[in-house]
Amino acid sequence: MFRFFPTTPVHMKRLIVLLAALVIADGLVTEFMVGNGFGREGNPFLEGFVGEKAFIILKIAGALLVALLLWDMYKRWPKLAVIGASGMAFCYSGLVLWNLCVPLFSS
Repeated sequence: MFRFFPTTPVHMKRLIVLLAALVIADGLVTEFMVGNGFGREGNPFLEGFVGEKAFIILKIAGALLVALLLWDMYKRWPKLAVIGASGMAFCYSGLVLWNLCVPLFSS
């Protein structure tokens, strides 16, 4: 039977790694965008950290924390964890893609 969301531990680990990579990529792209004057940080809590080492450290720490929380959630509610992680990966993919396209279309 076909399942839209595979719930095996291997798939979940790959999804968590993808999500963590997207969060870190978002931080790197944000650093580039803000540093070159193409945009600004949308999160008011992180806005003051952009341009400092603490920004990337916070992004990496946040990605690791989310990964641990999702893995713990997966042990109890696998389908909910897969759906939540998939949704966040989809949103972060769109966000990173959007941020990468801004320099191409800005004058």
